[in-house]
Amino acid sequence: MANIYEGRTTNEAIEKGLKDLNVSKKQVDIKVLEEEDKRSFFSILTPRVVKVELTLKENVHPEEIKEVKKVEKNKKVDISEETEKKAENNIKTFLDEFLEKIPTKGLTYEIKSDKNDLFVDIKGEDTGYLIGYRGNVLNSLQVILNNVANKEINERVRVLLNIGGYKEKREKDLEDLAEKIAGTVIRKRKPITLEPMTSYERKIIHSKLQNNSKIETYSIGEEPNRRIVISLKK
Repeated sequence: MANIYEGRTTNEAIEKGLKDLNVSKKQVDIKVLEEEDKRSFFSILTPRVVKVELTLKENVHPEEIKEVKKVEKNKKVDISEETEKKAENNIKTFLDEFLEKIPTKGLTYEIKSDKNDLFVDIKGEDTGYLIGYRGNVLNSLQVILNNVANKEINERVRVLLNIGGYKEKREKDLEDLAEKIAGTVIRKRKPITLEPMTSYERKIIHSKLQNNSKIETYSIGEEPNRRIVISLKK
């Protein structure tokens, strides 16, 4: 499977690819899709983007690489009960004051724990402005809650926020979008690049299409403008 990476120089793009795939240069075939161009005085302010395509060689098994990366990524040390309680109290103190000051009254919240993660669910009427356009306000509030939860504690706690059932609705919309775009790619036989998404949203797209025998998905770009490309399998 081919993967495309971008950088300001050819070497930067290649290094990003090697790091993402967790392989050495000898384990991939490299194809430069967009060369570095010579810069003129008038184009010096134009962002430079070099694209390279990295394909694993036959003797390299992507399943093994993915499995190793998955284990490393998911390897967590469970936080202590004391840390969990402290993080939960930090969140409660913040939300009690925050919900008291916003226009909408009668909002409630629930906090559930799962080892390293705390799940915060805010419920009530008229929560749209707390969600924002495609969850942009919700995502910002989630960042704030993560900072609040980890105040004055040594272990790292992750906070996942949901408001008014938004994430369930968004997940359904993204799954429908994935199937629709996949159908268009198969019909027109051309890859389609989606708009920038969060890692949570990209994961939904990848998961929905991972068993499609005709389609492959990969991500390009850097956060917060990282995008998914849906294309035909080669």
